[in-house]
Amino acid sequence: MSAVRIPHERTGLLIVDLQNDFLDPKGAYGRANQGSPDIAALPARLKPLADLLRAKGGWVISTQFTLVPGKGGEPLISPHLKQLRPFLAKDDFLPGAWGHQLVDTLQPADLVVEKIAYSAFYMTRMEWVLRKCNIEKLMIAGIVTNGGVATTVRDAHIRDFETIVLEDGCAAFNVETHDIAIAALKPVCRVATIAEMMREIEAP
Repeated sequence: MSAVRIPHERTGLLIVDLQNDFLDPKGAYGRANQGSPDIAALPARLKPLADLLRAKGGWVISTQFTLVPGKGGEPLISPHLKQLRPFLAKDDFLPGAWGHQLVDTLQPADLVVEKIAYSAFYMTRMEWVLRKCNIEKLMIAGIVTNGGVATTVRDAHIRDFETIVLEDGCAAFNVETHDIAIAALKPVCRVATIAEMMREIEAP
């Protein structure tokens, strides 16, 4: 934690990949029966924090995992992802489509950044946007803890953002994987709960 308290207007809640195609039963993962109760619970759990931070002048930032369409609209999918998720198909995670959007519970985001890999900083405009908006502190949440969340946390840390991972604001496909990922992040950043962060935001 910084020795100087960073004001709310320079603080962002960075929500990693809580998109319809991941969470909604009609989305790409829902149609393939890929999901978990812990992941499904995240939007409602994060909403009070997002609303409070907005009210205090802070930022809600959404990353959108994206499958870039190529010729004929066929998505450009990395070989390792195609092997892991063979059900991914044309129009899944398509820019501008319903499945690509942040879930309704957490709308609207103040900033939206498309990403093509785990980290929200890899080959994206994320750092440029954060610097332009004078955001210095990031509370990171979303999915999955061991993938997009963990890599985004590490990339934020090495860029000298004050970085906090919300232990109960992110999830993986099973609890053990989540717990291992959180434990591995403790030397990298602060680990806090949603309730702890809300108390700090509300404090005079």
